[in-house]
Amino acid sequence: MESSLPDLEAILLVGGRGTRLRPLTLGTPKPLLPTAGVPFLAHQLARARAFGVRRIVFATSYKAAMFEPVFGDGSGLGLSLEYMTEETPLGTGGAIRNAAEALGSAPSDPVLVLNGDILSGHDIGEQVRLHLARQAAVTLHLTEVEDPSRFGCVPTDDTGRVTAFLEKTPNPVTNRINAGCYVFTRSVIDEIPRDEVVSVERETFPGLIESGRPVLGYATRTYWLDVGTPAAFVQGSRDLVLGRLESPALPGPTGDFLALPGASVSPEAKVRGGTSVCEGAVVDAGAAVSGSVLCEGAVVEGGAVVTDSVLGRGARVRAGAVVSDAVIGDGAVVGPGNELRAGVRIWPGVELPERAIRYSSDV
Repeated sequence: MESSLPDLEAILLVGGRGTRLRPLTLGTPKPLLPTAGVPFLAHQLARARAFGVRRIVFATSYKAAMFEPVFGDGSGLGLSLEYMTEETPLGTGGAIRNAAEALGSAPSDPVLVLNGDILSGHDIGEQVRLHLARQAAVTLHLTEVEDPSRFGCVPTDDTGRVTAFLEKTPNPVTNRINAGCYVFTRSVIDEIPRDEVVSVERETFPGLIESGRPVLGYATRTYWLDVGTPAAFVQGSRDLVLGRLESPALPGPTGDFLALPGASVSPEAKVRGGTSVCEGAVVDAGAAVSGSVLCEGAVVEGGAVVTDSVLGRGARVRAGAVVSDAVIGDGAVVGPGNELRAGVRIWPGVELPERAIRYSSDV
């Protein structure tokens, strides 16, 4: 995986509010949520380093002060990290332009731009080498999805040049979409207006295409996932634990479940399906947990069943409760006999009394 690209610099976009992942993001920015036992960004940082990136500038906005205490100056990761904050959100283009003030690269150098909510198995080094070989203004990673209407649709010609950038159109002309990893020539970033709200998807990329500048698509069919929804977030963590996507940051061997030091999993519990059990989390004897994320201090009591769900910090699922495809906020308590399904979200600190919510008609 190691790239021959020397001292590549990157910008990491982590300013979003993560509204689709509420209530998990009410207290924690999405990129810091525990994913296969470590903050989500740890996976991105480790992969970037493996491809030759040595310096990364965080473009922060929402809960900006929470990032540096987690990652520091990056020395422990073999990286140099800088933090640039937008006082008011500037859009994707404005965020990239603002973060570029901390770059040391020359005008002709490539700069990698990563989105802080994407898991990808594509070859970053190959994308950068294509960019350099073709002297592109920007090279976009493209991936194929079943339903491209939810994403930016990106058609290309026979040479790989992007011909249009169609944001979330109801009738997509291709199933290739913007996968959220870009290689910019540094001078192109410098052309984005400073301190203005700018969208690279709606303004910068279409403007470059219209002016005839070479915008390339680097298309792959490797693993790719936008973890912006609860179901996708759980899937991403699960896939990493199961080894469906390799990550140098995984804090243990791949397998049916990952229990971090300080976690307590009873030998009489059934834990499987790529579940991650964070520090201080407890799974009692007789509990069944599958494909889920248990954050720090979460508790699943005996007789409870948790499937494809997230339990926030200190959340508790009491005996006999069933939680499936649900998000339980920090410190919330699901009382005995409750049945939570189908994307339900329980806000932090809420305590559901016994049998408060049922999907079944049984008693």
